Amino acid sequence: MSEQALDLRRSTRILRRRKILIGVLIALGLLAGAGYARLRPPILTGTALVVLPAAVPAQNSSTLATPGPDDDYMATQAVIATSDPVLSRALPDVSPAMSLATLRTKVQAKGVTDSILSISATGLTAAQAEATVNAVAYSYMAYVGSGQLPGGRVQASVFQPATNATGMTPTKHLIVSGLIGGIAGALIGIILALAINRAGRRLTDRDEIAASVGIPVLASIPVAHPTTAAGWTRLLENYEPGAVPALRLRQALDELGLAGVNAGNGSRGASSSLAVLSLSSDPGAMALGPQLAVFAASLGIPTTLVIGPDQETSATAALRTACSVPPPASSKRPDQLRVTVFDSGNFYRQPGGMLTVLVIVVDGRDPIVADAMRTTSTVLGVSAGAATAEQLARAVTSAAASGREVAGILVADPEPTDRTSGRIPRVIRASTPQTAPTLDEYSNGNRKAYDPENTVIFTAMIGDNPPDPSTEIRR
Repeated sequence: MSEQALDLRRSTRILRRRKILIGVLIALGLLAGAGYARLRPPILTGTALVVLPAAVPAQNSSTLATPGPDDDYMATQAVIATSDPVLSRALPDVSPAMSLATLRTKVQAKGVTDSILSISATGLTAAQAEATVNAVAYSYMAYVGSGQLPGGRVQASVFQPATNATGMTPTKHLIVSGLIGGIAGALIGIILALAINRAGRRLTDRDEIAASVGIPVLASIPVAHPTTAAGWTRLLENYEPGAVPALRLRQALDELGLAGVNAGNGSRGASSSLAVLSLSSDPGAMALGPQLAVFAASLGIPTTLVIGPDQETSATAALRTACSVPPPASSKRPDQLRVTVFDSGNFYRQPGGMLTVLVIVVDGRDPIVADAMRTTSTVLGVSAGAATAEQLARAVTSAAASGREVAGILVADPEPTDRTSGRIPRVIRASTPQTAPTLDEYSNGNRKAYDPENTVIFTAMIGDNPPDPSTEIRR
């Protein structure tokens, strides 16, 4: 049951990420259903009731036979009502005009009691259905009363002509067809979204992301998604994380050992730098570097945001434009934040800067980390559900080839239902020695001992001279 629940949550996340695809297919389904309703309007049915004599003379007999609704007599009258002679007589009064073969497909007759014959006809409108069935009913009445049949004249009369055709109204037909089309579109979208995810398994949970490359997740925060230079400018001026994202960003900076994290308290250490590496196919992760730089500047840390060279210029075009234009005098950009674009290949840190954040964007299919400025640390930025394990592995490998060791991962827009941490646990290997420690076990100033009562291995710090190995160490 737990595996089924996990699969259901995973599928829900996949569908949530593919909501645009599913929404588009639902809209197409609604339009297709509406189009079908227009091309194939609803069919309405009109019904007329014809009364026949309660009893008819039995052939070669002086007695009367009383027919029932399933009797051959009523079945014969139903056949006569839909025969060509009756329908041919009705054609002049049928609306709209149609051929005999078409009219034959629209008319049905059956006995409902031993003396009542029901005749029904279909039409695109109530008026058409009513006119057609009434024309056939009166044509039948005239035909069986003419005495042309072998059994003689039958005194039939139209007891109830068609006045109210039944069926689905055009509005209801449009709504139902649209709903059916929308549901079909949703099903197709769900199947397609799951198939796409299965073809390229995208990582959603923090544990999955961390385990794919063996690098821990340092922080996960929601990010903005600017698409224009004006949007990036607003982010650089107005970004202010909530209490939880701010705490996570501060902890990530501290864990990376970057200087100046406590600059607001007066600590001024040596300058540090951080490269944030992301994929061009993951625009959300691109905002991690700018948001981190703005946050650091808001702490009072002199920070420089550098937009580094990328493989696909179009991926960072809007961000580079926003960072290339000097801010106006009315800008709300933090005083401690400076932005620049790394184009010439020669970058010099701004004087007085304590932290430099370098944004590097590489191609997700063939990542090549360009020869940019050296940084103290490098992190990999990735959005939940935006990359596969193979893409992340290629990016980390490319970074390593360029002399950058990825120290951690920043996750953008984590799934709300993700309860994992992305912290890779350390593997502890326990052993159970059966004898007391020997001198060979003392190395690098450590002494290993064994607790025979609880079978626990622990390490004790010792001086230069190891104690007597026969001495048993107890907790």
